[in-house]
Amino acid sequence: PGGDFSPAWSPDGTKIAFVSNRDGNNEIYVTNADGTGLVNLTNNPGSDFSPAWSPDGTKIAFVSDRDGNNEIYVMNADGSGQTRLTINAADDDDPEWKP
Repeated sequence: PGGDFSPAWSPDGTKIAFVSNRDGNNEIYVTNADGTGLVNLTNNPGSDFSPAWSPDGTKIAFVSDRDGNNEIYVMNADGSGQTRLTINAADDDDPEWKP
C-alpha cells in the first residue's frame, strides 16, 4: 500500500534509494536492485524525499521538512548519521552530488 517514487540507483548499480509513503508519510527507503532487503532509512514523522547518492555510494543526500521547512540533509547509506546541512527560512530542495 502507498506510493513509491523518485528512484535513485546507487553508483555501483546494486541498490535503489526511493521515496515511499507506505508508512503514512514520505520516507527514504533502500532496496537491493532485485527488490530484496527493503529498509526504511529515515523513519521519522517528517516528510523525507529527493534521495541522491554520493559518487562513492557511501552517503545519501535528501530533503526533509522535519525541522519545519524543507532543508537538505545527508546520511550514511545505511541511514545512520543523519545530519542537516542547510538552515534557511526558505525551502531548500533537490540536492545533487558532483564528482
